[in-house]
Amino acid sequence: MHHSPTVTAADIARVAGVGRAAVSNWRRRFDDFPSPVGGTSSSPLFSLEDVGEWLRRQGKLAEVPLDERVWQQVRAGVEDLQLAEVVGHLGAFLLFLDRSPAKWKQVARRGDVEISSQEFTAEYLPGTSSVTIELSLLRAVAELAERRGAQATFDFLHARYLEAHSRRVAVLPPEVAGLMADLAAAEGGTILDPACGVGNLLLATAAAGATRLLGQDRDEAAARIAAVRLLLHGHEASLRAGDSLREDRFGSSFASAFGSLQADAVVCGPPFGERSWGYEELAGDVRWEYGVPPRGEPELPWVQHGLFHVRPGGHVVVLMPAAAADRRSGRRIRARLLRTGALRAVIALPAGAAPNALGAPHLWILRRPQAGDPVPSRILMMDVTELPWTQLRETVLERWRDFHSSAEVDGIVPLIDLLDEDLDLTPGRHAGRRSGGSSGPGFMTSLDAVGSSANALQRALEDLRTFRTFDRDGLPTLRAGGGGELSRTTIAEQARAGALGVHQAPRSEPVSGNIPMLTVEDVIAGRAPTGRVSTAPDMVVVEPGDVVFPLGGRAFAARVVHEGGAVLGPGLLLLRVDPERVDPVCLAGFLRIAGDQASDRGHTATSRSEIRRVEIPRLPLEEQRRLGEAFQRLQAVEETVNQVTNQASALVKAGLAALGNGTLGAP
Repeated sequence: MHHSPTVTAADIARVAGVGRAAVSNWRRRFDDFPSPVGGTSSSPLFSLEDVGEWLRRQGKLAEVPLDERVWQQVRAGVEDLQLAEVVGHLGAFLLFLDRSPAKWKQVARRGDVEISSQEFTAEYLPGTSSVTIELSLLRAVAELAERRGAQATFDFLHARYLEAHSRRVAVLPPEVAGLMADLAAAEGGTILDPACGVGNLLLATAAAGATRLLGQDRDEAAARIAAVRLLLHGHEASLRAGDSLREDRFGSSFASAFGSLQADAVVCGPPFGERSWGYEELAGDVRWEYGVPPRGEPELPWVQHGLFHVRPGGHVVVLMPAAAADRRSGRRIRARLLRTGALRAVIALPAGAAPNALGAPHLWILRRPQAGDPVPSRILMMDVTELPWTQLRETVLERWRDFHSSAEVDGIVPLIDLLDEDLDLTPGRHAGRRSGGSSGPGFMTSLDAVGSSANALQRALEDLRTFRTFDRDGLPTLRAGGGGELSRTTIAEQARAGALGVHQAPRSEPVSGNIPMLTVEDVIAGRAPTGRVSTAPDMVVVEPGDVVFPLGGRAFAARVVHEGGAVLGPGLLLLRVDPERVDPVCLAGFLRIAGDQASDRGHTATSRSEIRRVEIPRLPLEEQRRLGEAFQRLQAVEETVNQVTNQASALVKAGLAALGNGTLGAP
């Protein structure tokens, strides 16, 4: 691992504290800007040393920040497939540094150029692999830890690793992890995650009050990263490496004389669709209490693994693909889970809630029956695919709590209604029922939702009324920086000046895969990416602060990206701004104005050439941000109005259904 560190254009922008468009502008304007030393024409690599020297000559940088120097030294000479392993061992070093500072001082004084990670990797960390690491890199990491602390230093390295491998590493969204942790209800107890990845779900359960964290993952490097994250954050954790189905490290053959682990709760986001899960070698496994999982049901083994490892009365929360709810091959196990009272709820989540799922995934909530428990006669079904996450979490938790105490909760479905030939557990086909009632959203739930959204609309209108950016006619006011007449510029002029860059997705048809892709429909609906593609040349990866909008068509919407990592889909144009010169929210607002004006004239100004001619005011950055806030408040009103309209329609539909079956107003 001894190579000169290299950096991408995005790394240079981060080091210099500018946008990527500024780096592109420097490459065009300055003949002495360092030439690439590697990479490709679309993603060149530059020498960090040469770039740092150029930035200092230009007065743009006094010194490359220590954290950037450390990260680029980590990347130097490391194959992409080895990066996770190196990051995991650096985490082990930070634990060693935190817990054995005297031993590190002895190592640091040695004259060795490289040392083996075996010298500092503790036995309690998962995995047996080792790597050779330059002592100079360890000294730099130790210096960074002295400034930041060991925990913050590894959080930084972990974040950069995820950023570098955003297309490969499947990370559970924090909203989903938080919801699953709350549903597991293991405050003060022991939590097991048998497919823990880099530990996001276990960290969420710790935040929800779990005190002992156990995990296993077949990826040794991911398991080590998870262990380091948990331990550096001060949690009691024990993690193992290995495939939980084939090598159950918490099963009776690996555990103490007391037998298999019995956790207070199990949470799991298993890999989806892996048909080589071990059907042949595991056919007679003791865990299959509810039936041997068919070869084509690769998620049902994880459900039963969770039930095997939870104490009687404990809960299991598993993220499942929607297809698992109605595949014919799994109906016998689904029936057994229902008849024994093990399966208590199925919740359909919005698209994008599972990193590798096509469409809307489901949450299955299970409870291991206790001896003497009466067999439940009902199950809770919820379809919250259309709810925003700000409302979804509280809605699900409230309905789940009420389900245990009331027979009049929307979404209760009698088991007798499900135990037919198909045994379909898809919530959308059952959600919204009351016992004995009709299908569709419940009337009282719809009424409450409309009331809540109406209150939100009132608050949004008050925000507009009190915001001083608007004039008497309710329009955003524009002020030139030094007074006088307001000048204007175009998108094309801003691009030539390096204030923004214009990007478009490749014209070739995308191939289905596991990488999230932002679609035209996603942008128009203002939702998370729902498309999935495989790696392709020249794909454009969206970043936070990018402005995206559809090209052509009748519908126009300009959105600011808040979470990066997805691929730009066909039919979309992306503007990547220099945040020191252009406010993305303000830019999106003026693009929206241009789109509305074009629509009023009977056509859409959304071709690439027309977008480049769109005029925008030339304003100081602070003034742009002030207007950006005004645009955000207007958008909040629009979104709330649309929500009220949709919910009012659902309310009327539910009311008509309730009148028709005689349940509205019934005693």
